[in-house]
Amino acid sequence: MDGWSVVSRLKRNPRTRHIPVHVISVSDRHPRGVSMGAFSFLEKPVSRDALDGALTHISHFLEREVWRVLLVEDNQNERNTVGELIGEGDDVEVVAAPTAEEALEILSNQEVGCLVVDLLLPGEDGFQLIERVRGQERFVDLPIVVYTAKDLTMREETRLKKYAESIIVKSSASAPDRLLRETSLFLHRAHERLPDRARAAFETGEAQRVLQNKKVLIVDDDARNIIALTSILEGQGMEVIYAENGRAGIELLSRNPDTDIVLMDIMMPELDGYETMKLIRRDTRFRQLPIIALTAKALKDDRERCIQAGASDYLPKPVDADKLTEVLRLWVRD
Repeated sequence: MDGWSVVSRLKRNPRTRHIPVHVISVSDRHPRGVSMGAFSFLEKPVSRDALDGALTHISHFLEREVWRVLLVEDNQNERNTVGELIGEGDDVEVVAAPTAEEALEILSNQEVGCLVVDLLLPGEDGFQLIERVRGQERFVDLPIVVYTAKDLTMREETRLKKYAESIIVKSSASAPDRLLRETSLFLHRAHERLPDRARAAFETGEAQRVLQNKKVLIVDDDARNIIALTSILEGQGMEVIYAENGRAGIELLSRNPDTDIVLMDIMMPELDGYETMKLIRRDTRFRQLPIIALTAKALKDDRERCIQAGASDYLPKPVDADKLTEVLRLWVRD
């Protein structure tokens, strides 16, 4: 598993999403890391002073109880609505500015953890503001979210992607929840401190983004289990294929090498789940394929045996739908 996969899994997991991750890479400010919610970046080779500075930056961040979001929006009603949306909770304060000039003044005098910008502003527009902010060294790691009603051309969108972590069009029905979700991610808000709507936005958005159109193979000899699992998985937008024994599962997987993840029942006649996983892992195409073992047993030794046989993770039966969705999100790759 490479470093980007590690960042992705940490940021998908509610228990670790809020932990700041500092990326050290040969390419500075890699766009994948930015969109995942990485805290800050250093480009290799890294000096001792640069590393000390990075650790000091993280330490300072963790000492803060409340983080400030600067909202740049000229419409008063929109400022009120967005302010109430992302400012709910005791760990975020929203400061609003109607113009780019006032936003720059606030940035020069107050510490800000995230910048939300509308592009249609009087005076300097949002494009100019973002470029001016990014031109200052001290704001190189400041997360910027574009939240606008402007219809963007391909050229404008490409221009924005050079500087902004996220671009959200207000006309989308999911825009408010996405704004809430992404500002919470960039502020590294702890899951237990999130308002209910923010938690729901994370769960819905993550499941839709990660699991939509992914292919999952179920290998289980009990048709009732297949039906129950299929209902859960198709509800997440996944494509489901299934086999009722280990040998059929191996054959089906060979015909579907684009499978993203496997749910493997352990207790099956003839070829059980342990042997099936071992045979799958012998195929070089499937050595990195996530396999989740499902078993009625809940013993520690059974879990270890699953992992030794080639399972990536383990879930006891009966399978809890929420737990299954969480595990799938952690293992399915973008």
